[in-house]
Amino acid sequence: MISADFPPKMIVCVGSVVLREDKVLFVRQTYGETLKGQWTLPWGFVPGEDGSTYGDPPHVAALRETREEAGVVAEVDGLLGIQNPGPSEQGDPRLYILFLCHHVSGEPAPDGRETDQAAYFSLEELREMREEVNGFCYWLATRVLQGQYTIVPPESDNPYAPHLAFL
Repeated sequence: MISADFPPKMIVCVGSVVLREDKVLFVRQTYGETLKGQWTLPWGFVPGEDGSTYGDPPHVAALRETREEAGVVAEVDGLLGIQNPGPSEQGDPRLYILFLCHHVSGEPAPDGRETDQAAYFSLEELREMREEVNGFCYWLATRVLQGQYTIVPPESDNPYAPHLAFL
């Protein structure tokens, strides 16, 4: 017999490491017990906050969140990786899918709802930050700025095209 909680559920979060020359895009969060007032990479949930059942594919959701939270249009260069941070404060299992992106257009501007600041920071500027920066986002951004990463580029020629594969 299949239970009401089958199939198992997991919260999927997406994040963007958006590069513009030698700087990474950060936003300052305005909500949440643990994130309020912290600088983070643009991130969000799949599906989005609109409550849709399916939502955007992860790479599209990451670009949407970047545009919404920072006013920046970006393009995905590839999959940086996946992080399993363990359960949320509420005990829900989570999974982070992280993308490396490059700046296409727009100047960093907060949305005034989820974020109150948005800016690009160099490695030196991040190291000298006096404000609180989320530890995971700092770790990831500094690795990227130091070239300590590999990406899996998007592949449009796959059996599920036009959907992208990262293989």
